[in-house]
Parts: sequence; C-alpha cells; structure tokens
Amino acid sequence: MTTRTADIEKAAAVLRDGGLVALPTETVYGLGADAENPAALARVFQAKGRPPSHPLIVHIAGAERLGDWVREVPATARLLAARFWPGPLTLVLRRGGRVSPAATGGLETVAVRVPDHPVALALLSAFGGGVAAPSANRFGAVSPTTADHVRAELGDAVDFVLDGGPCLVGVESTIVDATGDVPSILRPGGVTREDLEAVLGRSLEVDSTGRTPVPGRHPSHYAPRARVILVEPENVVAEAELAQESGQRVGVLVPSSRAGAPVKAHTVMAVPESPAAYAQGLYGILREFDRRGCDVVVVSLPADEGLGLAIANRLRRAAGPRPSR
Repeated sequence: MTTRTADIEKAAAVLRDGGLVALPTETVYGLGADAENPAALARVFQAKGRPPSHPLIVHIAGAERLGDWVREVPATARLLAARFWPGPLTLVLRRGGRVSPAATGGLETVAVRVPDHPVALALLSAFGGGVAAPSANRFGAVSPTTADHVRAELGDAVDFVLDGGPCLVGVESTIVDATGDVPSILRPGGVTREDLEAVLGRSLEVDSTGRTPVPGRHPSHYAPRARVILVEPENVVAEAELAQESGQRVGVLVPSSRAGAPVKAHTVMAVPESPAAYAQGLYGILREFDRRGCDVVVVSLPADEGLGLAIANRLRRAAGPRPSR
C-alpha cells in the first residue's frame, strides 16, 4: 500500500466517523465533512466561524451520481456537467432527500460539483458519499491553496489534512443557478463566462443581487489581514506612495501596464503575466503581503473578462467591509 493510498483510506475513515478532512481540489483546499451527517456539518461551521445559514458545496465523485443528491436534473445542468465535470463548476439545483439541510443553509436548493483533482476524486470514491466542503480557512479570510495554509490557519480544528500539493486553478469554482429556464452565474470562478456561453449558446448574466445565498457572497470575503485598496491601474504607484508617506507599511501589486515603474513601498510584487497564473497565485500573493507585515495592499482590478472576472470578484470582496476578527 502506498503512502497516498493509506492517507486516502484514513481520510475516508475520518469522514465516516463524523470527522473533518481538509482535502485538495483544483480550486482551493476544502474543509470536508459527510454531507449526510448534521453533527459533522455543525463542526465545519464551528471550525470556520461560518454562519450556519451560508450553504456549503457538496462534492461528489462523478456526474452519474448527481441524481442521488438533487430532485431533478434539467437539460441545462446535464449539458454543463457533461462539458465541465470534473472541473471548477458548481451547479445549484433543487435539493434531494439525501443531502442534510445543514449543508444547504436550510434552503431547498443544493450546490454540487465534481472536483478535478485526482486525490479528491480518489477520496470521494473511497468514501462513497458526498462531502460538503467550503474553503478550509476562517470565514471571510483568504482561501488556502496549499496544505500548509490549512495547517497554519485551522490547526487542530481539522482531524486530518490530505495533502495533494498546490492547487492549480487557485480561485473557487464558478457557481451557476440551473434551477430555472434561464441559468445565471451566481459567483464567477474557474470556468469563464465565455466558456459557459459557448456551450449554452446564449449570454449569461452575473447575478449580483444576492437573492440566492451561495458561498463567497458575503460583503467581505477572501480578505487578508491587510486592508485592500482598489484603484485604477494608472493610479497604483501614486496611491501606494501616498499611503507609504502616511507611515503605513504598504504592499503594492503592480500591473503589467506599470511594470518597471519605481515604487516607494514596503513590499512590491508584480501581477503575474497570464490570467491563469494570476488566478492561481492570487491568494498566495495576498498571504505573502500579510507575511511581510503590510498594513495595506494597493491593487487595480483586471478587466471583467475571462478569468479576470473571477479575479476582480475576489479583489472586490477582499476590499469590502471588514469583519471583526
């Protein structure tokens, strides 16, 4: 038996016993519990400090098991699952009887996805059920993209950390409401709006009303300890230097359009060259500013297209109203 196989079997046993397992996915690390066990799910909310009204995403081993967890599977959901699963797409559908209401925040809908990570899929197959898993971090904080991030933030609140290496996508899944005739994007993520529209043959709206509670829609989310300041790209350098002159320890994320410009700041980092690299590295960059003791981080938003839509969404939430910690 290999070490990896032994770890997966141990993680599956922890889940069956009502424990919490941090598991890798292609997006971020999740804090997983048996989606049918209310007591285990209560531990997830407690470990994160997450309000129990915020629904969790149920992870399953394959699209063929979707019918076990939802009341019906509309044609749109079947089409999207066939194209994007396994992958960073979550579908919101009518809740079936198998999933505990504790995983759905008491809603009659459930968010479901099939992760595109070999370790996560092996765990789901070994466990044999659904694993409800939000990101494995304190509520509202920066999501973890390595096992070390999980250990540093949640410590012994997690019964077992299943290490699958760094996450390759780096931002959470796209959430699509597929309950009605007209699907909509509830949270931008690792599957782009353009890719969804190409498959569906229609344009999709990004629902910013918040009428449908889903993960990642809290006014402040994905936030480092440092305060995030959003400015236009041409103002990044000037805003950073102004904050530095006020005595704050300033981190600045310099966009490619300002590359090479000298900046007076405590910590200067460059926006990764490609959107995919930016998405993959975003949370690690925010954590690094915290590690270096920055008080504020000055950054500009990318264009709301492709993965830039998901990155901009995370940065807007990171700069939102600050929760008490």
